[in-house]
Amino acid sequence: MRLWHQSLLSVLPKSQLLAQWRELNSIYAKEDRHILINYIYDYSKDDLFSYTQLVLQEMRARDINIRTVDKMERYFANGPFEKVMNPFIHHHNNEYFEICYFNLKEKFMRGQKDFDTERFEALRKIYEAME
Repeated sequence: MRLWHQSLLSVLPKSQLLAQWRELNSIYAKEDRHILINYIYDYSKDDLFSYTQLVLQEMRARDINIRTVDKMERYFANGPFEKVMNPFIHHHNNEYFEICYFNLKEKFMRGQKDFDTERFEALRKIYEAME
């Protein structure tokens, strides 16, 4: 379970983006605990709401059908929430960006079917711009 660095959402392969939505829904339904996401509970729901909006925005940009929003709506029913420009700012830092980048790079190197060269080159450009 991982929440990808927000700077990488636009270049995630479709399978990772869909998995991100499933992971968010798991958080909404059960407030899952996992070593890779426990930090989110140290932040206000504003951060998770803002991050969720970024994921939804990317899914819509790719015309990915979002079928289930009921868990999200229940989880955020006590809104409204303030927009956070950099969700999870202390954890989604440059080091975390690099961790996510190399995780995705390995998926590309191992031949993940929906991770083409064009998407990897876009990922690499984002990485080089962060250096």
